[in-house]
Amino acid sequence: MGYNCVVLTKQVPDTKAVTAKAMKDDGTVNRAALPAIFNPEDLHALEEALMIKDQYGGTVTVITMGPPNACNILRDAYERGADRCILVSDRRAAASDTLATSYILSCAVRKVGDFDIVLCGRQAIDGDTAQVGPQAAEKLGIPQITYLEELVSLNNNHIVVRRNVGNGWELVQSKLPVLITVIDSANVPRSPAAKRIMKYKKARAAIEVKKEIAGENNADDPEIAKQIEQKCNELKAKGLLIEHWNLDDIDADLQWCGRDGSPTKVHRIQAVVLKGEGHKQFEPSEDGVRELVHELIEEHTIG
Repeated sequence: MGYNCVVLTKQVPDTKAVTAKAMKDDGTVNRAALPAIFNPEDLHALEEALMIKDQYGGTVTVITMGPPNACNILRDAYERGADRCILVSDRRAAASDTLATSYILSCAVRKVGDFDIVLCGRQAIDGDTAQVGPQAAEKLGIPQITYLEELVSLNNNHIVVRRNVGNGWELVQSKLPVLITVIDSANVPRSPAAKRIMKYKKARAAIEVKKEIAGENNADDPEIAKQIEQKCNELKAKGLLIEHWNLDDIDADLQWCGRDGSPTKVHRIQAVVLKGEGHKQFEPSEDGVRELVHELIEEHTIG
């Protein structure tokens, strides 16, 4: 018996490369100023889905919500073993907070239809909220298990998971379908397979094909439109067309999407700048150590 897994992923800015230009004036992340990567814990969620497929059979569908360049992580997912990849991209979804994002993703999962397990990383490194997974489960009306550290058993319609609770662990059983969030100690993500890299590096979404062919030209020009359609048909025939859904495709209610559907508001942004103001050197002796400790106590650093 196979299990159909859906993995929710996100392309995130590399927070290790944060600069002064990382935030916009309105409080949103300036993604153009940072290199984009596959959200680390989502890679562990993908690996968990692939392990389920390897052991029990079934399929792995990967969904990401974001701009067209988020297709980069979908190509990565294909190269690691995913069967189907879907980009949810729509300008009307811009500035969605966790509530709006989870709603949009839940609509996309419903459109996928036949699923047994939904997996996602515990949290994204750009927001660190750990809210999207549980909120999506609530909107899908299915049970949720957070902080998966090990999949213990999967039999028929039941799953048993060991979840990390910080100072220990719990064994949790649930009926399927279920949504599970995965932590980084759950597994070691496999590397992309060379053969799949050679194949799926050519995978494209229609929105990418349109940009590559039309560029700044009018994509509605009959000749250009014909070229785009022909290229998309060629990719589809080879299994290389990344599906692109907008909010209408997933029957999303626009009042719950984007900025209008996001109750989270930025109250204030404060830039923290660390400045070095000289240094003091202490002799490597008992007297020097004594003087150092005295100064640390005086400055309330210790004691």
